[in-house]
Amino acid sequence: MTSPIYVALDTPDLERAKALAKRVQRHVGGIKLGLEFFMANGRQGVREMADIGLPIFLDLKFHDIPNTVAKAIQALGPIRPAILTVHAAGGRAMLEDAKAAAPTGTKVVAVTMLTSLDADDLRSIGLSPDPHEQVVRLAELAKSAGVDGIVCSGEEVRAARAAWRDGFFVVPGVRPAQGNVGDQKRVVTPRAALDAGASILVIGRPITQAEDPDEAARAIGATL
Repeated sequence: MTSPIYVALDTPDLERAKALAKRVQRHVGGIKLGLEFFMANGRQGVREMADIGLPIFLDLKFHDIPNTVAKAIQALGPIRPAILTVHAAGGRAMLEDAKAAAPTGTKVVAVTMLTSLDADDLRSIGLSPDPHEQVVRLAELAKSAGVDGIVCSGEEVRAARAAWRDGFFVVPGVRPAQGNVGDQKRVVTPRAALDAGASILVIGRPITQAEDPDEAARAIGATL
């Protein structure tokens, strides 16, 4: 069975990212590459990471007018990531155009609310201070727009799964029990996230900053 763990390689250093991916590849199901990696290494860097043989989750969180997002996704060219992110807050038309522009077989998932935000942050930008309400509302929008799923915290994934049985749910901000939460505010354990309905788990620092990343990935996988 393929591991649901996607390891987040948030580094601009291509060689370090390759080395980490090769160390943990037996115990993870894929690699997440975000803005930090992409801005430093571009499409060529993503292709080199794909050569390692693990599925690529390209986490660029597109958020712009529909035409710009569609053209940006088309400009990725031969990169055919397994998963690609856009912001749900971009609206229905942007979500529809993003899905239409994505390569066949690429799952487009909509980011609902960053796991670094909490109720006070939502209030400060003029939104309802209830994270649960915000995530469910955006999940309903994403479903109706025809994308494949959403990104949400483990605290909201159960309600989102109940409303969208066949959705694809990406849960970041996952930390092992007693793990350091870092800059995340809404975190859950890997087992709790899966039990609540997560499709895949995004785990970064608990693996990449461990003294032995391979052992850390294996140990987390053993709890699932």
